[in-house]
Amino acid sequence: MITVVIATRLREDRLDYLTAMHTSLTRQTVPWEAVIAIDGADPARLPVPVASDPRVRTLALPRPVGAACARNLALNEVRTEYVNWADDDDEFPDHAMAARLDTLQATGVGWCAGWSEDLHPDGSTTLWECPTPPGRHEAGDVWTYWKSPADTIPVGPTTILARTELVRAAPMGGLVQGEDYMAAIGVTSLAPGILLRLPVYRYRKHAGQMTAQPGYHQLESAVRQFAWNYGQSLRHIPRYEGSYPRASPVTP
Repeated sequence: MITVVIATRLREDRLDYLTAMHTSLTRQTVPWEAVIAIDGADPARLPVPVASDPRVRTLALPRPVGAACARNLALNEVRTEYVNWADDDDEFPDHAMAARLDTLQATGVGWCAGWSEDLHPDGSTTLWECPTPPGRHEAGDVWTYWKSPADTIPVGPTTILARTELVRAAPMGGLVQGEDYMAAIGVTSLAPGILLRLPVYRYRKHAGQMTAQPGYHQLESAVRQFAWNYGQSLRHIPRYEGSYPRASPVTP
C-alpha cells in the first residue's frame, strides 16, 4: 500500500540511524515497502538488517546528485498507491502509517499528515504542532498558514502520506536545501487533505543534521522565499477552464 522513499549517502555517522529508521518501519501495522536511493555511495555499506529485508529495494546512483534529485529518481521505482518521504536519520511512531492510511481510504482525500516530534539524544521527545490546524484543508489552503517566508513552514514534509500520482505531480524542488518545502507546498496545493491531531514522524536531533552544519543558514532565507512564492503562485494562478484568450493578431 505504501512506499517510503529515503535518500542516503551511507555516511558512517548515520548508518545506525538508518537501521533505526528501518526498525521503526518493521513495527508498522500496514503493508509497506521502501525504496532507498543511494546517492553515489557504495551499496555494500548498507546495514545488513536493511539490505536483507525483501521489502527494501535500492536505487544505487552512479555519482552523488544531492537529496532532491536522488529522491525524485527514486519515485520512478514506486509501485504502490501511496508515498511517504523520509530521511535516513529519523523514525516513524508505530501508528504512523495505519492512522494516515485509514484516513485516506475513508475520506478519499489526496494526502494525510500529522504532527511531528523532535527526538533528542537522550531518547526524549518534544512535540511540534505545525501552524496548520488539524482537520480537512482544501487544495491551496495549507499555504495560507505560512504567513511569511521567515515564519515556520506550515506542515512537516515528511509527515505527509499522499497518493503517488499526486507526489509525482509535486515532487522535490530543485534546491540544494529546502527541497522538501516545495514538495509539501506542492502536494497540499494540488489536492485536499487532512491533518491529524497526533504525531506521525520523529526528527532526530544530532550534530550531523544538515540543518546543524556550518553555512546552512546562508541560503535558508532564499530557499524559503522561493518555496513561499511557489505556494503563492499555485494558490492564485487562474485555473484553466476551457481555453485561454487568444492574442490579438500581429500586424505586419
